[in-house]
Amino acid sequence: MALTGLFLCSFLVIHLIGNLQLFKADGGKAFNEYAYFMTHFMPIKIVSYLLYTSIVVHACYALILTIGNRKARKVSYGAYKGSANSPWTSRNMGILGTVLLIFISVHMSNFWYEYHWGKVPFVEYRTDLNTLQTTQRDLPAAEFKEYVKYQEQGVEIIKAKDLYATTAFAFKNCWLVALYLLGMAALSFHLIHGFQSAFQTFGLNHKKYMPLIKCIGVWGFGVLIPLAFAAMPLYFFFCK
Repeated sequence: MALTGLFLCSFLVIHLIGNLQLFKADGGKAFNEYAYFMTHFMPIKIVSYLLYTSIVVHACYALILTIGNRKARKVSYGAYKGSANSPWTSRNMGILGTVLLIFISVHMSNFWYEYHWGKVPFVEYRTDLNTLQTTQRDLPAAEFKEYVKYQEQGVEIIKAKDLYATTAFAFKNCWLVALYLLGMAALSFHLIHGFQSAFQTFGLNHKKYMPLIKCIGVWGFGVLIPLAFAAMPLYFFFCK
């Protein structure tokens, strides 16, 4: 649980840095280039498969631990007034994890699956290398099938799948936006407990550095990262 959890935390940081390209005012050019790179660069593809495996292992092992703990516990939490003995996040990691698993399934269906096998539109960007001004136009699906990047008479031309347009369209759905906000809330509480618990599992519970670990877990992974991800659907819903 600790190993897969920390691996997933590292992925969140990388994924967030890439997805911040959504906020660039370039018509999605940087984000679409990032999407292609993440799905075609072989080392990243290998890490992606490790990621998918980690999600499955993390979820399955959480289920095994939950069942084992319930069998071992002869008296319910209520009899011990669990709220006084352990934080709410600790006692509800299973619920939070279930919400996250549903969220990940929806997220993969809407974007990862659509990008690979769905009906993602195509776009062409033309950037004047002297003025750095970029224009774009939609491409008919029959005209283009794969990412290309080349220069022609002082103009950089990029043709790519327009995942940015797919994202913008998806986040006009209020129910999907609500699900993403719920998912990020669950992620926040899940990480507040899970991040520091992973280090405790490894025995890194010394008074000198545990306060720093807790600070990173709460304010970095528990607050900053979920808020940044939550800002993305809100940005497209209200501002685009």
